Amino acid sequence: MNLHTPKSGFSPPDGEGSVQVQLDPHDAIKGAKVFAVYGKGGIGKSTTSSNLSAAFSKLGHRVLQIGCDPKHDSTFTLTKKLMPTVIDVLETVEFHSEELRPDDYMFEGYNGVMCVEAGGPPAGTGCGGYVVGQTVKLLKQHHLLEDTDVVIFDVLGDVVCGGFAAPLQHAERALVVAANDFDSIFAMNRIVQAIGAKAKNYDVRLAGVVANRSKETDEIDRFCEEIGMPRLAHFRDVDAIRRSRLKKCTLFEMEDAPDVIQAQDEYLRLAAMLWAGVEPSTAQPMKDRDIFDFLGFE
Repeated sequence: MNLHTPKSGFSPPDGEGSVQVQLDPHDAIKGAKVFAVYGKGGIGKSTTSSNLSAAFSKLGHRVLQIGCDPKHDSTFTLTKKLMPTVIDVLETVEFHSEELRPDDYMFEGYNGVMCVEAGGPPAGTGCGGYVVGQTVKLLKQHHLLEDTDVVIFDVLGDVVCGGFAAPLQHAERALVVAANDFDSIFAMNRIVQAIGAKAKNYDVRLAGVVANRSKETDEIDRFCEEIGMPRLAHFRDVDAIRRSRLKKCTLFEMEDAPDVIQAQDEYLRLAAMLWAGVEPSTAQPMKDRDIFDFLGFE
C-alpha cells in the first residue's frame, strides 16, 4: 500500500491558480485501501458508497465510511438514522478533541460497517477541507484507522473548491458516479480534471466511472472511449434502490427480487475488483467547450 503523502521536494500547485494546503505526512492514512467517491449532485453517490461499503463488508473486510457533506446523510441507510457530525460534537467540547470518545462520533452500521459523518461548516462559511482534515486527525488520535481494511470517502458533488477535493489527498483511487446524460457526464469531466490535478502531488489516481440510474450506457461509454477511462460497473434504474433509501436500509436488506439480486451481485463484483486492485486510468479530460460539442446530437 502506498503512503498518501506529497512527493518529496518542491511541489507545484495542484492546478493553475490553485492555493492548497499540503497534506501533513503524519495525517496520511496507512494500512487501508482508501477510495473517494465523487459525482454530480443527486446522482446517487451516497447510495453507491453505502452499498459498496456493505459489499466490502460482505466480502469479510473491515470498512469505514466517511460522509463529507454538510447534509450528513451519507450513512443513514447503514445506521438507520442521521448521525451527529464530527464538527457538531467538536463544537460541544469547544473543539477540545481530547475530550471526545470514539462513540461520540462513530457509529456501527449494517454488517459492522463503521460510519462517520464529517459534516461541514455553516453555509457560506469555513472550508470543507478543514472538516475532512479534522476528521482524519480525530480518527488517527483514537487509533480507529489501525483495524480498518477499507476507507470510503463519500464526497459532495462540486469539486471546484479545493476543500472538497481534500479527500483526494488521502485516497488511493477515486471513482466517479455518473448517469447516461449530458449534465452528469459534463460534471464527470470536470471531476476527472480535479483528480488529475491532485495526482500531480499525491498518490491518488482515477479508477473509473460507475454508471448509475441508467438503462443504457452508450453516452458514458462513448465519452470514456474518447478520454481513455474505464467503466467499472453499471447499476440500472432499479426501483428497489430508490425504495431502499426510503426504507433507510441498504440494497442488501431488500427483498430478493431478480433485479435486486443482480444489483447486489454487481456491487459485490465491484468491491472484489477494487480490493484486488484497479489499474490507474490515464484519462485526458476535455476542455469545457470541447465536451459541450462532443455530447448530445445535432
